[in-house]
Amino acid sequence: MSFFSLIQKKGSKPIPPAPDSIRKETIHSAPSRKRTSNAIHSQPKPTPPRSIDGSRKVIKVRTNGFLSKNPLRRKPSTQNRLVSDSDSQESDTGSAVPAKRAKVTVNSRTSRKRELRCKIAFSEDDDGVFPMVHAADIASLDKPPKYRLAFPQNADCHAITLQYPSASQQEKYELIEPIQSDDFKPLDDIKETLEVIVDNYMPVTDALQFKDDSHGLLRRLKRARDKKDGVLYASLIHEWNDAVTRLRCDGVFSGILDELGPLDLRLIERILTQTYARTVSPRVSTLRQYENGTDNVYGELLPKFVSEIFRITGLGPDHVFVDLGSGVGNVVLQAALEVGCESWGCEIMENACVLASLQEQEFKARCRLWGLASGDINLQRGDFLDNATTHKVLQRADVVLVNNQAFTPELNDRLTSQFLDLKEGCHVVSLKSFVPAGHKITSRNLNSAYNVLDVVEKRYYSACVSWTDAPGPYFISRKDSSRLRKYLEQNLGS
Repeated sequence: MSFFSLIQKKGSKPIPPAPDSIRKETIHSAPSRKRTSNAIHSQPKPTPPRSIDGSRKVIKVRTNGFLSKNPLRRKPSTQNRLVSDSDSQESDTGSAVPAKRAKVTVNSRTSRKRELRCKIAFSEDDDGVFPMVHAADIASLDKPPKYRLAFPQNADCHAITLQYPSASQQEKYELIEPIQSDDFKPLDDIKETLEVIVDNYMPVTDALQFKDDSHGLLRRLKRARDKKDGVLYASLIHEWNDAVTRLRCDGVFSGILDELGPLDLRLIERILTQTYARTVSPRVSTLRQYENGTDNVYGELLPKFVSEIFRITGLGPDHVFVDLGSGVGNVVLQAALEVGCESWGCEIMENACVLASLQEQEFKARCRLWGLASGDINLQRGDFLDNATTHKVLQRADVVLVNNQAFTPELNDRLTSQFLDLKEGCHVVSLKSFVPAGHKITSRNLNSAYNVLDVVEKRYYSACVSWTDAPGPYFISRKDSSRLRKYLEQNLGS
């Protein structure tokens, strides 16, 4: 269970939106999308030498004790992936065809190719040391009422460090478990992190050996945990650290990131969840301090839903994204990570702004740990109706998100008037429509923002928002002045 789901109120009823007679699009399946992308080394592949009898030899490359015919051919994850028929094909010369991976991700971008690899993360010039919140900082035996040893028979072996794909510092963990099931679980965090690294950074053959059901390292870690053998568990983490370091030093991770397409949703969720768990979760109670019946009501859109919004609106790395009422900054961070775009947020609630600032700092540290570059992040404090910087950014925005589920009608009306300054083609995504039901252009409302918004109603599904597990509607309004121009042309002489 991710930390986003911890604040989700199961079984609660959604706040009913105002009725709208908006153009609807029917979606018959849940909003996950699968794509394939190649993960190959950027350098040309050498031609295998011929043996004395003229046949081709298959050169095996040793990487940290694992033998691989193609050290950069990658294994699709068992979750959110499809396997292409070409994955297991080899040419007549014996050389392997680069593996193709199907991914749950956003649509293909039509703008510039995004650079995913963070160059400083793979540099050892500064020893890879920087401020971050370690797992041991939020879960340790210094908080005895909350945690206990995960391996009580090995009390002297209760701490490890974990290596990520970059050259950055290792993360500190204490091998403990929570007394309450909803608290942070260090061993689960380790397990999920290793699985995501194997699925997204490892060559196919090496990933298969790491995940082998009999002797794979992930399987042996599970056995050590089940047997409560802390000494063996720590030894296997040390083996993992050595393996990851050697792969990085061999240039494997850099080569894969340089050729990787859009990021997999599970990798995105892992980084966002780690960030949230280390900053927001310990302080999540402060988000419940709001006044009912006002516009200051907190709720979150969850990563799966947000990723679908990016896909539908075609948000790309050259674009500008704005979240009005950005809360703790989850969506702003996801846009910067998943798309690599310039990402802005504006929030009025002070406690949410504090947590958003903490998240931004930790998010940048997490991206460096994972070796990933993100888009620029800009978080504004204050009322988005009065914030001059936000108003200026809106004029060049490509996608604007407004979680207006609990906004008062007065706030929605005031916000709509600002949409007149949006550029043509900008998409506004909201949970309630800004255009009243049955609205028509007349001579009396020519200056209304309703006249330049083309609205489509869609639906989200379960596990998409924090305040309910039920499905519900959302709306995508596109700035389009053509209808208004047509009306003026037809009635200009009347």
